[in-house]
Amino acid sequence: MTPRPLVVDTLIAVAMAVVAVLLGQESRSQGWPELDGRAYVLVALAHLPVALRGRRPLAVFTVVQAAAVVYITLGYWPVVCTFGAMLALYTVASVRPVRTAVVCAAAMTGVWAYAGVVSRTPSMASVLGQALLYCSVLVWFGHLARRSAELTRRLHAEQAERARHAVAEERGRIARELHDVVAHHMSVISVQAGLARFVFESNPGRARGALGTIADTSGEALEELRRMLRVLREEDPDAPERAPMPTLARLGELVDRVRAGGLPVDLAVAGTERPLPPGVELCAYRVVQEALTNALRHAGRAHARVELRYGAHELTVRVTDDGKGAILARVPAGGGHGLIGMRERAKLYGGTITIGPRSEGGFEVRLTLPTSAAERGRGGAAKDMRKDAPEAER
Repeated sequence: MTPRPLVVDTLIAVAMAVVAVLLGQESRSQGWPELDGRAYVLVALAHLPVALRGRRPLAVFTVVQAAAVVYITLGYWPVVCTFGAMLALYTVASVRPVRTAVVCAAAMTGVWAYAGVVSRTPSMASVLGQALLYCSVLVWFGHLARRSAELTRRLHAEQAERARHAVAEERGRIARELHDVVAHHMSVISVQAGLARFVFESNPGRARGALGTIADTSGEALEELRRMLRVLREEDPDAPERAPMPTLARLGELVDRVRAGGLPVDLAVAGTERPLPPGVELCAYRVVQEALTNALRHAGRAHARVELRYGAHELTVRVTDDGKGAILARVPAGGGHGLIGMRERAKLYGGTITIGPRSEGGFEVRLTLPTSAAERGRGGAAKDMRKDAPEAER
């Protein structure tokens, strides 16, 4: 059972004590002695300790029952001191095993029976029946609350475990794709190295160009290798053959497929289109693909728009829809393999991503990716500096 704030239980205890005192004012009209100072002290002892029921349920139950027994022994109206004991019994049943709750319920039934004996009630059977009924109901509802709390904790643990598995699987998939990216880089380097060696003496200019390509490509390859090491997932040797990785040049085909699925989509490109590192293009393509898939599933009757903006040092991708469905309303925070995948990809390539509903309605996914190794390096260094800054200040 989730611990309650002490202030809440304190307010509940004070409220019950006030109600008991007000009820005690009717003692004389019910044929019982009027409450005096000693009675008020016992009423307080039978209710105020309930403020600590979340921390010491058994001790609180014992104290309030003892105060009630003394109160009854002195001849006061027993009904006044029943509220604290009932709430204490419910609390014990909600946080302790059923056996313990049954023992406490038997003790409370005994106190009620004792009150009937002391007051010489002519309807002892009615008193015992009420005691058994109230105690059974309190124990039952307390047991249900305990089971509900246990199921909630178990559900949260399972959700966290599924999220961890989803992250691991997504990182594995990204690692396999990065493997293909690095293989592409190494093929380019091999071809350019052979070309440079072949024309080194006959065409020095072309050889220098090939060496420059090798330098740029090797930088990108090294960056991809660093990412693979961060992913820390071995390639599955039994994985099936994969199709060539999609690039932004194939974004039109993706949009056409989504249109064929029933979602109208507009595609807009701003800035000067240019080739980008394969990993960056793959990241942008996958984010657009996932965003459009989510819109197709959840947005209902909607219209979507994909915008690409080529900046000097970054690529901005924006996918919006005007539907009434909200992805995050259907997928818990941190849950959903698609949302996890988009965030993991953006993080891996040093980019930023925002996912959420728009104020004017619909949904938006916005991704910003640095397009050069130098920019991504500066972004990663800045993140490291921000991470280390608090430690340096300390």
